[in-house]
Amino acid sequence: MTRETEETAATEQAPGRRDFLGIVTTAGTVTGLAACAVPFVQSLKPQDSASAHLPVDVDISKLTPGQQMTVVWQGKPVFIMRRTPEEIALLQDHALAEKLRDAESAANQQPAYARNWHRSLVPEYGVYVGICTHLGCVPGLNQPTGNTADTCGGYGCPCHGSKFDLAGRVYKGAPAPYNLPVPPYSMPSPTSIRLGENPKGQNFDFSTIEQI
Repeated sequence: MTRETEETAATEQAPGRRDFLGIVTTAGTVTGLAACAVPFVQSLKPQDSASAHLPVDVDISKLTPGQQMTVVWQGKPVFIMRRTPEEIALLQDHALAEKLRDAESAANQQPAYARNWHRSLVPEYGVYVGICTHLGCVPGLNQPTGNTADTCGGYGCPCHGSKFDLAGRVYKGAPAPYNLPVPPYSMPSPTSIRLGENPKGQNFDFSTIEQI
C-alpha cells in the first residue's frame, strides 16, 4: 500500500472512529446522569419502614384562633389551622362558594367525614396535606384582611399562583385541579389530633385520593 493510499484509508476511517467515540461519550454521560437521578427519584418515594406509617399525635392545646402549625406525616407537610369564628362563618358564604372550583368537595380528596363545608371533623380545626395539587409546591398561608369572600385569606402557591380558601378548596381559574388533600385523622381529645388514624367506624385509605 502506497503512502497516499494509507492516508486515504486513515481519512475514511476517522469519521467512523469519531462516531464511535461520540457514542461511548454519550452513553457515559447518560449513564452518569442516570446514576445521579436514581437516588433523587428514590428519595421522593414514601419510606417503607413501619415507623413511617404509624399514627402521629399532635398537641393542639396551644394553638390559638387564627394560628396554624405544620407537622410532618409520612414525609408530607400537614397544615393544622385553628379557624376563628369569623373565618368559620365566611366558609359558609355563598359568594365564596361561587369562586371555588369544587366547593362541595365532590372530588375524592378527603375522607367521607370531611366531605362538608369545612372539610374537617369539626369546623374549628382544618387539617390538610400542604402540597399544591398542581405540581407539588408547598402553599403559604395568607392571613385574612377582611370579612368578605375576596379578603378572607387562605393559601397561595408561590410557584404558579394557585389559591385555596381556609378549607383547602381551590379557586376557579387556578392551575391546581383539585382541593388540598385531607389526610385520615381523628381527635382522641378536644386538644389533640392523631394523623393517620380514622375515627372509630370510619375507613378511609389515603392512597385512593384523586391527586397529590
